[in-house]
Amino acid sequence: MADKIKLLLAEDEAALGQIIKESLETRDFEVTLCENGEKAFEKYQSEQPEILVLDVMMPKKDGFTLAKDIRAIDDAVPIIFLTAKSQTADVVEGFSIGGNDYLKKPFSMEELIVRIHNLVNRTKVQKASKVLEIGNYMFDFPKQQLQYKSEDAMQLTHREAHLLFHLIKNKNQVLDRSLILNKLWGTDDFFSARSMDVFITKLRKKLQKDDNIQIINVRGFGYKLTD
Repeated sequence: MADKIKLLLAEDEAALGQIIKESLETRDFEVTLCENGEKAFEKYQSEQPEILVLDVMMPKKDGFTLAKDIRAIDDAVPIIFLTAKSQTADVVEGFSIGGNDYLKKPFSMEELIVRIHNLVNRTKVQKASKVLEIGNYMFDFPKQQLQYKSEDAMQLTHREAHLLFHLIKNKNQVLDRSLILNKLWGTDDFFSARSMDVFITKLRKKLQKDDNIQIINVRGFGYKLTD
């Protein structure tokens, strides 16, 4: 029997939240239900769900703010927003802060379940393909480990791993400084830029065993990784 999919549901409307929870549990989901964004963030950190279903309008911390907080530390877990709003601006905001899908209330449970399965399956495929090669190094992005030839793997920090992932995915191209700062630091101000420079220096040291690998500073634009 396949393992149950761990799902975090944040919905402040108690009756609706319970209906969704019970419906999903009959389909082999393991569901944690939270009534507000603050509680949902705590449960996300402690339980590491495979997918999040977030109501947009919630007390204490709304769904968009919750998603921003989660995306600051995790850009992989899929997020579906549930909302009564239908304005284009709200849809755009949901996707711009890292949402993967958007379902307008009222919705059918069948549609929600199909969307959940699609996102979970897509994420599993992406994770399986995220062991990347750069020169004589192997980079396991999900595990945040960098290995040189047959030596022991080095453990990277969350930000080191995400920065290296974006550099490798854009290999031989300039990685836009402002774009990556906003994605990983949430701002492109002076202090965040200096922080990123420190992380670039750390990555250069970790990659220095292969003389062909370089992280080049393209002044005024960003960084370029070459091998």
